[in-house]
Amino acid sequence: MTRWLGIALLPRTEDLLTAIRIQSDLSHEHLLQPALSCDGCLPHVTLFQGPFVEALDIKQVLSDITHSLVLPDLLCLDFQLIEYRPVGWLFLTLSRPALLEQLQEAAIATLTPYLDRSALRSSTDDLHCTEAERASSKAHGYRYTGMAFRPHITLGRTSEETALDLVQHASERVTTPPTWTFDRLSLYAMGKDGAHSAILAEIPFADVRRRAARPTSAPDG
Repeated sequence: MTRWLGIALLPRTEDLLTAIRIQSDLSHEHLLQPALSCDGCLPHVTLFQGPFVEALDIKQVLSDITHSLVLPDLLCLDFQLIEYRPVGWLFLTLSRPALLEQLQEAAIATLTPYLDRSALRSSTDDLHCTEAERASSKAHGYRYTGMAFRPHITLGRTSEETALDLVQHASERVTTPPTWTFDRLSLYAMGKDGAHSAILAEIPFADVRRRAARPTSAPDG
C-alpha cells in the first residue's frame, strides 16, 4: 500500500501561532485553504514529500535522516517575503542556509529508496514551473529540491485574482517577524495539496544534539 508522506520542520509554539494569525489577517474576507490550525493543518516547512511504499519504517526514518548531522536546539530562518506562486498559492518564504540544504539532502537520500514512482501524479501545475522545478520533479517527484529548494510556510491557496491582490497588499495587512524559529522535525501524513494533516513521528532538534553528544560505548575486550 502506498502512503503519501512528508518530512518537515515544525515551528516552536510562538511562531506556529504567528503563522496561523498571519494567514487569518492576510486572507481578510477571502478564505485561504487549507486553514492552518494547532490541531489540524500545522504550519510547516517541507523538506521532501511524496508517495512511499509500505516497507518504509516510520519510527526509524527521522533517526536515519539526522544521524550524521550536527543540529542546534533551535533552527532559525530569516523571513524573505510573502509571495505568489502559481497557481493561486501564497508562500511565506524563508532563507535557505547550508544546514537546511544538508537536512533536505539527508531526507532525500533516506527516503528515495522507498519512493513509489508508479504513484507519482502528473500535474497541470508543471506548466508554471521553472526549469529547476521541473528537473526536481523529474528526479525526485517533488518540485522544491536542490537548486529549486524554496523553504516556505504555505499560507494557503485561493483564486489567481485574489492571490495576486492579497500579495500586493500583504505588507499593509500583516506584520511578519524577521526570524522564524523551528524546534523539531516531523514525519507527517499528507492531506490535500500537501497539507500537514497528522504527525506520525517527530524528533526535537535538542534530542538530536543530545544523541550526538552522548559518548559511544567502548568495544568489549
